[in-house]
Amino acid sequence: MIEILLGSLIGIFGITETVDVKSQPPGRVNLTQDALSSPFRQSVEVEPLNQLQFKHVVRQAYDYSCGSAALTTLLDYFLGLNLEERQVMEGLLKFGEADKIVERRGFSLLDMKRLVAALGYNSGGFRANFSDLEALEHPVIVPIEYAGFKHFVVVRDVYDEHVFVADPAIGNISFTRARFEEVWDKNVLFVIYPGESRLDNALALKDEDMRIIDDRTVSLLAFRAFPSITKFTENQATELGSDGAIQYIRRK
Repeated sequence: MIEILLGSLIGIFGITETVDVKSQPPGRVNLTQDALSSPFRQSVEVEPLNQLQFKHVVRQAYDYSCGSAALTTLLDYFLGLNLEERQVMEGLLKFGEADKIVERRGFSLLDMKRLVAALGYNSGGFRANFSDLEALEHPVIVPIEYAGFKHFVVVRDVYDEHVFVADPAIGNISFTRARFEEVWDKNVLFVIYPGESRLDNALALKDEDMRIIDDRTVSLLAFRAFPSITKFTENQATELGSDGAIQYIRRK
């Protein structure tokens, strides 16, 4: 009996050694099925959630630079220009209204239009309705007013009554149609026309984007992104909601 048990253990050890592979590089994990008859191991590639959150989104470097970050996101991941936000900020200051930029501590759609023209692209800002947004074939910049903040984001696409957004402060998020129509500032959108060149639009929706993030989750992400509201715990943020928390901060 001891000899049979020992032989079985040796056999199991031999099978394990046979299917074992070298350690995988970062981003890959081994999935193993423990079965004596058909041991199985497969290497798959995964991405950390924090990388997916800001995948193909230029994160704003300053609390007032959402406009330059949103424009850089569009220039890089839609037009393929490979610019940094600092370069875009310098361009906006050079071709935009520098005095007004300093005064308002932020960039306008007119500043963006002037820089985009200097780069050789046609663009325009328009009043639109939701059906216009649905009909667009490529991403656009829109102003939103969320929880008392005026902010620029990139609308990637509209799908199944949800608006998928690349937010320079929070990352890849989505709004329900109803919620987006509430926060969409004056129904304005800014379009950059790519011309006749064929583009590989990295902002196009993929399977990994097909998830719903409700407004409460967006609020929690916002609290984590802005140091001015780090005094709140996640539970407090959930209870108050973003609008209530912002009003509290203003009273302070």
